Amino acid sequence: MNIQTRFLFKELDIRGQYLSMSEAWQAMIENRGYSRQVRQLFGELSALAIMLTSGMKHKGKLTLQLQGDGVVSLLLVEVTHNLKIRGMVRSDSDITDDDTLDALLGKGQIVVTLYNAQTDSSFQSLAPRNDKSLLQTFEDYFSQSEQLDSKLWVSSSKDTLSAILIQKMPKSKTKDSEDWRRITTLADTVTDKEMCELDMESLLHRLFHEEVLEIFTGKSIYYECQQERERFESIVLNLGEEEARKLLEERGEIAIHNEICNEHLFFNKEDVDRIFSK
Repeated sequence: MNIQTRFLFKELDIRGQYLSMSEAWQAMIENRGYSRQVRQLFGELSALAIMLTSGMKHKGKLTLQLQGDGVVSLLLVEVTHNLKIRGMVRSDSDITDDDTLDALLGKGQIVVTLYNAQTDSSFQSLAPRNDKSLLQTFEDYFSQSEQLDSKLWVSSSKDTLSAILIQKMPKSKTKDSEDWRRITTLADTVTDKEMCELDMESLLHRLFHEEVLEIFTGKSIYYECQQERERFESIVLNLGEEEARKLLEERGEIAIHNEICNEHLFFNKEDVDRIFSK
């Protein structure tokens, strides 16, 4: 299952989103060697990116980057308007499950870039990292950017990424504070096992069976990571012909690692001849 779905508490001023990724998530982390902590951080960033992008009104993409001076120097996730996702984690040394959040991320911030393909323009905003957790950073971001109280739960395993977002509706009524407290308290009882193993209907029923929910049609999520060979040809070109042919002579081919897709692109003599004949 790879799906993002919105739902509404019909008798309350509260809305939500649910997502579950299996095949797409497995493709994102395949052969990456991420530790449990890094996988969870990567999952949290991925879930937020999908939930933010699901409301996009135009063609384009949203990019979330967490840049810091810790062991993990970069967390990057890109999601297009039709929920095609890709991403990567860059670390400068080995990571263990004993590393703290500060050790992993250091001092850093989240960079949010929204690209509008229709106008070929981008808008960028910055969000400081909350020292408590990445999830708290996201909740702060929602509260500041959308002026909506928000709570986010994310759970990841090697097989599945699942998340639930609960938000107050715009212009919610005064009485909603009590409703909000009740709903978030119920959601707080969810376990990682339930998040990763239960389907959406079973999970929402377990948490909110006394509430009246309206569940909307879900959107499919896809993993897509194109090689963008032309962009990597420009790297060969920038080496200069002399250096490129020297590498070719020494190694028989030029190999470039496409980090975001975790794939190697190889250029032989025919490729180099073509690149420098343009």
